[in-house]
Amino acid sequence: MNSETHSALPRTLVIASRESRLAMWQAEHVRCALHKLYPSCDVKILGMTTRGDQILDRTLSKVGGKGLFVKELESALADGRADLAVHSLKDVPMELPAGFALSTIMEREDPRDAFVSNTYDSLAALPAGSVVGTSSLRREAMLRVRYPQLVVQPLRGNLDTRLAKLDRGDYAAIILAAAGLKRLGLADRIRALLDPDDSLPAAGQGALGIEIRADRAELAAWLAPLHHEHTAAAVEAERMVSRMLGGSCEVPLAAYATWRDGALHLRGMVATPDGQRVLSAQASSPAPTVGAAIELGREVAASLESQGALDIVRSLSTASGDVTGA
Repeated sequence: MNSETHSALPRTLVIASRESRLAMWQAEHVRCALHKLYPSCDVKILGMTTRGDQILDRTLSKVGGKGLFVKELESALADGRADLAVHSLKDVPMELPAGFALSTIMEREDPRDAFVSNTYDSLAALPAGSVVGTSSLRREAMLRVRYPQLVVQPLRGNLDTRLAKLDRGDYAAIILAAAGLKRLGLADRIRALLDPDDSLPAAGQGALGIEIRADRAELAAWLAPLHHEHTAAAVEAERMVSRMLGGSCEVPLAAYATWRDGALHLRGMVATPDGQRVLSAQASSPAPTVGAAIELGREVAASLESQGALDIVRSLSTASGDVTGA
């Protein structure tokens, strides 16, 4: 795998990817981008099944969190079977294991949540008692705050599995990431896009990240043209909020940054799953650097912390058996 180290350009690259249809689309998207940059490079995809894909009868918060989707891919990077791994950034833990680096963040797709139903046009149109499926405590808290008359139930599985559960009548509606539906050509399944004011996105939602071994400086240089600075700054600000507060699958936490008039605007939210307590904060930074974005994330996290966010995080983490919340 490292035979190309001494060459000016890569000759062979292997991408590690989960085997779900969406994950393979993402890996193929990166492969096509690399082919355009390096036409003579043989770019292959190593499909893998992760623990997160195997455990479908329990929510992520009960079985180990987001890291279940990346550990096997990191093992492939560590032992040389693959050079890079492509992740949906919202599935990447806030702290990577030693020896790994998130070298590249690609331009963001639509970061919003999508309302999907075969019968109803919006959440507001759902009759009381309707069952709504979601895999996210963040979305669950939002639903319980704004639509307490609805019944929220867990929804696991890959995108096709979730849509199949909706189609067979298990749910009146489900909430999914708009980005995944659009990437797979399923935008027509979206009945409504949820405004971030109503459903603040998760940190990194809609963005793809490329993970490599930290000692692969030449690989980071080859991937550099795929890096999107504005997306990276926004995502780093969002991930810093989650990192500072010990965000994990046990905690309904959202962070969303947008660029307006040359400034980065960041909003953060921490809630209890039942929606009984919701904390929010926001701040802006005129400096378009990643360093400034990280400081912006710290500022919003500190504001949430001053409102008692860590009390929520600790109570949920203790209840789940994870006293660190990481």
